Amino acid sequence: MVEIGHFALVLAFALSLVQTAVPLVGARTRNDRLMAVAAPVAISGFFLTLLSFAALAIAYAQSDFSVANVWENSHSLQPLLFKITGAWGNHEGSMLLWVLILTFFGSLIAFFGANLPPTLRANVLAVQGFIGAAFFLFIITTSNPFVRLSPAPIEGRDLNPVLQDLGLAIHPPLLYLGYVGFSVCFSFSVAALIEGRIDAAWARWVRPWTLVAWVFLTGGIAMGSYWAYYELGWGGFWFWDPVENASFMPWLAGTALLHSAIVMEKRSALKIWTLLLAILTFSLSLLGTFLVRSGVLTSVHAFATDPTRGVFILCILMLFIGGALALFAVRASSLTAGGLFQPISREGALVLNNLFLTTATATVLVGTLYPLAVEAISADKISVGAPFFDLTFIPLMVPLLVLVPFGPLLAWKRGDVFAAAQRLMTAFAVALGAMLVTALFVDGSSVFAVLGAGLAFWLIVGALTDLAVKSGAGSTSLPTMARRFTGLPRSMYGTALAHMGLGLTTLGIVGTVCFGTENILSMRPGESVTVSGYTLRFEGLYPVQGPNYAEERARFALTGSNGVSAGEIVSAKRLYPVRQTTTTEAGIRTIGLSQLYVSIGDDAEDGSLAVRIWWKPLVTLIWIGALVMMAGGTMSLMDRRLRVGAPSRRKPQRAIATS
Repeated sequence: MVEIGHFALVLAFALSLVQTAVPLVGARTRNDRLMAVAAPVAISGFFLTLLSFAALAIAYAQSDFSVANVWENSHSLQPLLFKITGAWGNHEGSMLLWVLILTFFGSLIAFFGANLPPTLRANVLAVQGFIGAAFFLFIITTSNPFVRLSPAPIEGRDLNPVLQDLGLAIHPPLLYLGYVGFSVCFSFSVAALIEGRIDAAWARWVRPWTLVAWVFLTGGIAMGSYWAYYELGWGGFWFWDPVENASFMPWLAGTALLHSAIVMEKRSALKIWTLLLAILTFSLSLLGTFLVRSGVLTSVHAFATDPTRGVFILCILMLFIGGALALFAVRASSLTAGGLFQPISREGALVLNNLFLTTATATVLVGTLYPLAVEAISADKISVGAPFFDLTFIPLMVPLLVLVPFGPLLAWKRGDVFAAAQRLMTAFAVALGAMLVTALFVDGSSVFAVLGAGLAFWLIVGALTDLAVKSGAGSTSLPTMARRFTGLPRSMYGTALAHMGLGLTTLGIVGTVCFGTENILSMRPGESVTVSGYTLRFEGLYPVQGPNYAEERARFALTGSNGVSAGEIVSAKRLYPVRQTTTTEAGIRTIGLSQLYVSIGDDAEDGSLAVRIWWKPLVTLIWIGALVMMAGGTMSLMDRRLRVGAPSRRKPQRAIATS
């Protein structure tokens, strides 16, 4: 099976070369037969890559240590789930998953792209094939997951312990579906530049793919944030780690692209800018791939430290980013600029949205790459952390969030900002009330808390206001309003949900950062501590033997303010003997929307144990908000106008004989 997987990988590489060259020639010569080759080759390439990945996963499931990749990243005592997910818990396997998702999207274009113009479809699949060919070559020459060992070792070296977790089993596939999903937008952009033609129909074809990638990338970032929160035992949800930033930058640029594509589709405006954004978004995804695998960064998220692989990926980066931007520079002047609109309009609001988002992306990019540039030039090592991003990123986000509710309430082409402000008076009143409640009853000394609470409710109620206004609230009867509400396009529900999710995440961040507490202390069995009205009593340490680890569990009895038992919290430290690595398993109790978080350290000779206890108000809203945003994107995809990439071809009408 391993040899079949290896052969399938090589054959998929060969097909990607065919997919690159033949349709491209067909599009240039207007040869329908050559262009028709693209779709079946793309689908065949996907199934071959799927076969290759399945072979690797089976080798992991069977603990086939004759495969070097399995020997380095698995162990016979691992639970079956982590054996299988170990297939992408390493550099080689994760790159195979990367190209599997790439060919999957290519097959979807081939399957659902029957309504595309033949030349555009051929060019898009050719660009997808070219990307695939480059990464297939990278895998085969530098990162082959099917290298054999002879003689085969008896036992494996175990998977990195921090990756033996359900969150890390889900996080990479979601993240790659987002990263690689933007390759479709990139391919559509390059194909449009090759043809020298772009119109509103192009935006209708691109926008659903952008939504799919954005939804998955949102889920991947949220899952990674939650994993780092509960698995690493540090109690935080975001560290501004360079690899975290590498996934955040495509999300910011992709959000800008999503809004820009709306303007292009509705008003045939911002054509050139939308093309450039599509190229830059996938370029940032490639940059993230380079940072994780080049060895230039040291991070818990990094997969590889081999500089030769980094040089290869850097060459791929230069080829695609440099080539696409060069093509853009040559062709952009020949493209029509698109329609005009007044600054005060929905188009103007979306342009302002793009301005803030792209500036924020540039800020994160500078903060991420600046230390690398300084080290390369002067050999000095510096770090850019939270203070820099707090001072640069947050000031850009605050005015953007203030403006978000206005956009959907403005008319296309020419809007009335005063009329929109009047409709938002309820949202303003609720936001002002939230600020007053926070200042008077929670924490009046924190300006950030007061403003943040108001901003969060402004976003949530503003999104609801948009739905209410479009349903005719205040101007029609309740039955008519209900009928209009149920008849609204699903993309409107999706927009409102996405903006509400943003408000919920904002509220969760404000609650956690401003009102959370932290206690660091030493506790002996029988001692208690009071945290936010709850009493934690340390019961003692208990050894537990896992399948491939030994664990010391600390049990804490939890009692509410009324003296009634609220269960227990269990925190632990695990030792994985094969790798001689210790991990922290935080104990978390969710209470409403808040959480009590307990992490333990080393025990002392006197029998005491180092304990860190956090009270995190509203912290779950951070990830609930992300789920709501994903639901909004999914709801938009369910809109008939977005499910279909382009209008279906009309069937030829039969001629009706007339007498």
